[in-house]
Amino acid sequence: MVFIRLLKSKLSQFMMKTNRLVVIRHGESEFNLENKFCGWHDVSLSPNGASEACDIAADALIKAKMQFDVCYTSVLRRSRDTADIILAKMNSSYVPIKADWRLCERHYGNLTGYNKRFIADRYGEEQVQYWRRGYDGLPPPIQPDNRYYYAICNNPVFSDVPAGQFPLTESLHMCVERVKPAWDDILDEVLKGNRVMICIHGTVARALIKHIEGLSDEDIQHVNIPNSVPRVYEYDLKTGKLIGGGIYLGDPEYIKKMTAQVASIGK
Repeated sequence: MVFIRLLKSKLSQFMMKTNRLVVIRHGESEFNLENKFCGWHDVSLSPNGASEACDIAADALIKAKMQFDVCYTSVLRRSRDTADIILAKMNSSYVPIKADWRLCERHYGNLTGYNKRFIADRYGEEQVQYWRRGYDGLPPPIQPDNRYYYAICNNPVFSDVPAGQFPLTESLHMCVERVKPAWDDILDEVLKGNRVMICIHGTVARALIKHIEGLSDEDIQHVNIPNSVPRVYEYDLKTGKLIGGGIYLGDPEYIKKMTAQVASIGK
């Protein structure tokens, strides 16, 4: 089914001038592995996460014969490292990478560093799912006694964050608003004909998908993004309009399994 849709996408390029955009969530991070809230803490990919980027994301893009002119990431290493691995596997390490703080993961406030199941047992699953998935769910702001507070606040990768805009917590709604100017810049690139890959974080991918697909505040709460599975969009360069919806590249059963895993609070 995915092959047929991609074939139709290629045929459409003969009938109209189009361009494709790829959105990818980074590979499994060390905190994903430990089922911890991560947010703005700068953790590395797990060994499995590096393998996902190479063997799932890159292989799917190679099979689909995708090529890129530019790649956007956040300034966090799990985003940048995933992009590096993918581009290297595609023999495309020459593709420029633009790292933008506005594409950083949603800030999870004082939940940062805590196991999700531990927090659910303390506050209840309904409250935790509201913090995780509710459009206006706002976790408590990070406090100086959080073990990651100073590592985050003093991280030099955030040097470009303007004064007064460094968050101590964020809702999905706030994240959607933060990424909007970055998305406008990226869409300009796409509509100029540049082939763009965006390699970012789970909640940022949801925020971008809300802008791309025009999803409602209610609908975006039910969207879950699996690690390292490319999602492809196609734009009509004449009208600037999205053609159809997003297409995941990869095995449907694997994608279904990993999407359910992301939605779950876990252990």
